[in-house]
Amino acid sequence: MKALLMFITLTCVSFAHATLSSPVSTRANHKANKEVPSLGVPKSVQETWAMFSPYYPAATYVKPPKGCSVDQVHILQRHGARYPTSGVGKRIKAAIKKLQSVNQYTDSKLDFLKNYTYVLHKNTLVPFGAAQSFESGEEAFKRYGSLVSKKNQPFVRASSSSRCVDSATNWTAGFSDASGHGKWPVLSLILSESANDTLDNAMCKNAGSANPQAKQWLASFAAPITAHLNAAAPGANLTDKDTDSLLAMCSLDTVAQEKASPFCALYEELNGGPGFAYLADLDKYYGTGYGQALGRVQGVGYVNELLARLTGQPVQDRTQTNTTLDGSQATFPLGRGMYADFSHDNQLIAIYAAMGLFPQAKALDPTKPDAGRTWQAWKMVPFSARMVTERLKCSGGKESVRVLVNDAVMPLEFCGAKGDGVCTLDAFVESQAYARNNGDGDWEKCFA
Repeated sequence: MKALLMFITLTCVSFAHATLSSPVSTRANHKANKEVPSLGVPKSVQETWAMFSPYYPAATYVKPPKGCSVDQVHILQRHGARYPTSGVGKRIKAAIKKLQSVNQYTDSKLDFLKNYTYVLHKNTLVPFGAAQSFESGEEAFKRYGSLVSKKNQPFVRASSSSRCVDSATNWTAGFSDASGHGKWPVLSLILSESANDTLDNAMCKNAGSANPQAKQWLASFAAPITAHLNAAAPGANLTDKDTDSLLAMCSLDTVAQEKASPFCALYEELNGGPGFAYLADLDKYYGTGYGQALGRVQGVGYVNELLARLTGQPVQDRTQTNTTLDGSQATFPLGRGMYADFSHDNQLIAIYAAMGLFPQAKALDPTKPDAGRTWQAWKMVPFSARMVTERLKCSGGKESVRVLVNDAVMPLEFCGAKGDGVCTLDAFVESQAYARNNGDGDWEKCFA
């Protein structure tokens, strides 16, 4: 245990200064109830945190059908739980300052603010997020360790944000620990977010945003909550955007402190969860998802890399890929048994959309949630979310593919899969025509 603590402290220097408990000490608590992380907040509330929800399986992992076995696996994972981004943190502090500037509160649930100090850092992993990544590495070894040998180690990449890099190194530590330190994969490649990067969504200059739809829904669901808060703190003059920031504190403060945030009492009293969750669904759908004209094209580069790895053929792509890196066996090796890539939620959404996952019969309505929608951010991109593509060898030598998102088997109807979610490799490759055609002209629109 001492050696493990040293490793995580050294590799996750981005949060070494924090005053929170170490990743190792929290890890035992997570394992006590891994299905729903024990943070002092009910699962029903955690689900409304959307992309700020902690990871837990969306379904129980099911082994491949009889006659099939995994012979190659591709793990695409979001970084673990983090502190607020710089912009979000600034808005949260401004909203809290407004509430603390008043003379009195008429709602006792605000009384904690009299002595409250905002202590969250920005952008980097919290210890809970490091533990999530470590546990994911453990799980990967236990489930797919037979695909790895001394000469066939996992090839691990990360986008260059520190939270992605630190998630990758914690994953490799967890993988090694689960193997009894017989295997020790390393972070092989960091992709710069200021250059061609298939693990980030910063390259499409003309891509729009979800702001119009988000503003429309925010004005609807947040208005009564804002009114309640302004009545509870006379003179605070909060806006709906302030309300959104305060609601986000329930999740962000909880994963940082690893206990229920005092903001969660307000979150639940004001029933902010359903509205907050749908705001995130809209943000992802109209940000880099199906609702954004240039959303899914930002996932094409990774899909083409995935096809190359699955088929053992050179990458064919004219979008986000770095042709120098992807053209070298040293920086883009083919024939490995396991690949692991660490990315961001917005990029995972673009990749899902490029592949055809989580289809929506109707576009999300920014004025009214569809209770039956398949597009729900908490199931798609919680902290430490993962899409796993398994290449299967089935009876008769048939090569097949299965895709899981947070352990839930994707139906893959677009390539002829039946109830088991399995389709032939050839059919899967054929189904990815949008990626193979470099976005059918959409990539050029990013710069036109």
